[in-house]
Amino acid sequence: MKFSVFTASTPEWTPAEAARLLAGQGWDGIEWRVTDQQPADPPGFWAGNRATWPLEGLEGDLDEIARITREAGLEFSGVGGYARADDHENVGRMLAATAALGARQVRVTMPQVRLGDYRELFAATRADLEWAAERAAELGVKALVELHHTTITPSASAAFRLVDGLDPRHVGVIHDLGNLVIEGQEDHLAAFQLLGPYLAHVHVKNVRWVADTPDIDGVVRWHDEWAPLRTGQADVEAYFDALAAFGYDGWVTSEDFSTDLPLEERTRDNLEYLRAVESRTRERAGEET
Repeated sequence: MKFSVFTASTPEWTPAEAARLLAGQGWDGIEWRVTDQQPADPPGFWAGNRATWPLEGLEGDLDEIARITREAGLEFSGVGGYARADDHENVGRMLAATAALGARQVRVTMPQVRLGDYRELFAATRADLEWAAERAAELGVKALVELHHTTITPSASAAFRLVDGLDPRHVGVIHDLGNLVIEGQEDHLAAFQLLGPYLAHVHVKNVRWVADTPDIDGVVRWHDEWAPLRTGQADVEAYFDALAAFGYDGWVTSEDFSTDLPLEERTRDNLEYLRAVESRTRERAGEET
């Protein structure tokens, strides 16, 4: 496996700082966040993120993105795009930028279920994804569908229904451990087996559920919040065991949105933990064979 960081999770660093610090810690690659965002001070994950490249004028930044990545000695694990599937103009731009960078694959976001009737959204998005697959094939890249809560593809089953029949060389699925704690949880190995050749990429983060104060009737409601990889409710080690059993040996991208530790300490600790988990997983897999 190779390990990278999605820069949505490194808001305090400029692109040059992110590349230099992550390379210095030993990460193999980087997944740049690309989107237009609102300003914020201090910078946050979703607004004012300094490690984000704006979609506006992206084509003029491609040489700088490539230079910063290359000079740090990092690879592209992919591109973290935010263009929605029905925005053909910007999906096309993101696919073209991915090809120009040699980054191979880029996320295309799925619509939120609240936007309309599910069946209608699903059918329209399938048509959008067919368009994206054709464009990706022309460019020699891959469009990725992420398993993400509150969208039409929160689970592997839903994503497989969406991509089934499309060319897996140009359409794939991002399996996301943390998102599935919120919505879409299925047995991991079964999900990988269902996705088969469409399993193109893996995101790893963690989540915990927290109880709210009981209301006047004594009813307790729960909300989710981001947690460190080591202490969230998802079992990272069991997840890696399932990846190994399936035979996945591709990119694993960390996108840790917890704030328990300072950013530099957090990214360093995450890599140490992920490499230790992978090592133990390989040892167990060797013992079983």
